[in-house]
Amino acid sequence: METTTIYLILLCIGASFIQRTTGFGFGIFIMSMLIHIMPSYGEAVTLSGMLALTTSLTIAIRLSRKVTWRRLLPMLITFIIVSSICIFFLRRIEDVLLRQILGVVLILTSIYFAFVSKHITIKPTPKAQVGTGILSGLMGGFFGMQGPPAVLYYISSEPDKEHYMAMTQVYFVLGNAMMTVVRAHNGFLTSTVITSFFYGLIGVIIGTLLGAYVFNRIPSRLFRYVVYTYIGISGIIILLTA
Repeated sequence: METTTIYLILLCIGASFIQRTTGFGFGIFIMSMLIHIMPSYGEAVTLSGMLALTTSLTIAIRLSRKVTWRRLLPMLITFIIVSSICIFFLRRIEDVLLRQILGVVLILTSIYFAFVSKHITIKPTPKAQVGTGILSGLMGGFFGMQGPPAVLYYISSEPDKEHYMAMTQVYFVLGNAMMTVVRAHNGFLTSTVITSFFYGLIGVIIGTLLGAYVFNRIPSRLFRYVVYTYIGISGIIILLTA
């Protein structure tokens, strides 16, 4: 097995572990390094989305009965429209520029979740849903990390953690499925992506099982700050090497 393949599996273990323990973060974690081992930025985002879909699928199916569709569909539809437009423009933007923007986004995301998000509460209004869908669509279409806006919205609007987990995971599954179709149409679903996807599934399975095992055995608050720190450092590294 090639070194790149082993590295991909290890990345998927880490990303799936984070997703399983916090409910989000797969794309944020894996994109910081995936752009360095895939042939193009567009292929990296496509692979990230496909693997993130499989990570959320089991939880989404198990908790689907707790989904309130009238609170999900407005944001999801907005997200699909905005992310599709962003994916269309991916072919027209230089990879170097996208990496630089990604680096900035990672740094801002880490600062936001570490210091700002806990002080913000979003009311579950139609206007808030559309606004969240737009921001999530921009981050998902360009960077494969639509999670942060959706997480902030649903953690503020849902009555308990099971409803929060149900809404976010179904949102991620449907959103990533639609983005994969759009990315395939734009030529990003290559043979390299498909091959890498099947290798990545090995890491997804291992990471998900590990995440499920340690979920109740680690201080969640401490763990999240470790993740945020890693994300910020990754953003700085990407800016320096772009």
